Amino acid sequence: MPIKFLLITLLALLLFGYFIGRKRSLALKANNGGAKKTLHSLPKYYGFLVSLWAGIPALIILLLWTAFDTTIITSMTVSQLPEQTQQLSQDELGLLMNEIINLSQADKISDVSANDAKMLIKQTAANNFARFSHISNLAKTVLVLVMALMGLLLGLRYIRAETRARNYVETAIKLTMMGCASIAILTTFGIIFSVLLESLQFFKAVPITEFLFGTTWSPQTAIRPDQVGSSGSFGALPLFVGTLLIAFIAMLVAVPLGLMSAIYLSEYASQKVRTVVKPILEILAGIPTVVYGFFAALTVAPVIRDMGESMGFHPASESALAAGLVMGVMIIPFVSSLSDDVLSAVPQAMRDGSYGMGATKSETIKKVVIPAALPGIVAGILLAASRAIGETMIVVMAAGLAAKMTVNPMEAVTTVTVQIVTLLTGDQEFDSPKTLAAFALGLGLFMVTLILNVISLHVVRKYREQYE
Repeated sequence: MPIKFLLITLLALLLFGYFIGRKRSLALKANNGGAKKTLHSLPKYYGFLVSLWAGIPALIILLLWTAFDTTIITSMTVSQLPEQTQQLSQDELGLLMNEIINLSQADKISDVSANDAKMLIKQTAANNFARFSHISNLAKTVLVLVMALMGLLLGLRYIRAETRARNYVETAIKLTMMGCASIAILTTFGIIFSVLLESLQFFKAVPITEFLFGTTWSPQTAIRPDQVGSSGSFGALPLFVGTLLIAFIAMLVAVPLGLMSAIYLSEYASQKVRTVVKPILEILAGIPTVVYGFFAALTVAPVIRDMGESMGFHPASESALAAGLVMGVMIIPFVSSLSDDVLSAVPQAMRDGSYGMGATKSETIKKVVIPAALPGIVAGILLAASRAIGETMIVVMAAGLAAKMTVNPMEAVTTVTVQIVTLLTGDQEFDSPKTLAAFALGLGLFMVTLILNVISLHVVRKYREQYE
């Protein structure tokens, strides 16, 4: 049975278990005279309890079987191959198994002559793989459904007046939420460790001091020993300077405009104006970044170049200023929307108390509302800064790819994310310093965002101590 039909069947069994469990609990209550204290929990909890018994063991078996199914079938198929074929290298054996799997999934396997020994081996292996897959699928279906039925019957046995069904269901829900939180945490650690391990491989070839403090970025490596012009320079300082320069320009645009927009919408605008202006402002967050890139490259950059030339400057066609300005407009909703929400959440009693002390509306906003909402405002600014640091498309189209060590916003620069995309584009060799440099850049970008988080938490904690 295909996996989707198996899940549908399992879902139907869970629904059946819920209704039959609830019905049996109602019958138990009726048989005891309908007294309110007959059942420990509401009838719906008994239904959920039966569904849990029917679903959890079956889902665990289904997940484990699906996770290890292909690996076990592949091993069984390899064990059926001729001995000389089994002695191939891991890469060659992997390519052979890919061909066998593709052949097994074909609608019809063509006839092969007895003289074509290699193709005959592949066809035989494909037939074995298909046969093992069919047996595995059948066994998985039977075992999952049997476990679901056994769990359903076992759950029905727990429908008794003294069974704490609500406690069991709530415990299961709590464990499920803990599992979801654990998955998020483990995913974070997995990302960190994967980037860190690859970065360590890079730092074995390139000194970390050269990477952090070098001022030349030219990630070229030799393909042949006699290749000319392949000596790479992996100084990432220009990339981090360009990233921070563009992000700083973007924040200069987004923070004042976003924060003032939020203050107006929260404190001054009428409800009618707020319901119209806020959704229009949030549309900026839904525009694709490639559209912002086109706007920056075709409209903003030429205007900056013309204005600079009229004032005696010589700005580049692609500049950090053009990318930063457009990026700032793009992240305004991140600051505005979150700041508006936290400003609106400040209790009206705090405002009324300030007015009662004789403060004006402006003084109340500056001295009471904004300090009370500061943690949320800092969170919105931090989210906007992270969005600016991680932006790629606008930088590619408006700021260029030149890794220059400069803080002049009129010149072309590049960022860490752009170089990561450049290094990992196309067929790459993942044991060369050129490709591994992308992971080192990712680790550096992670450290920058971590520092931003630490600074923001320090600011929030310090202010909360003063405020409280």
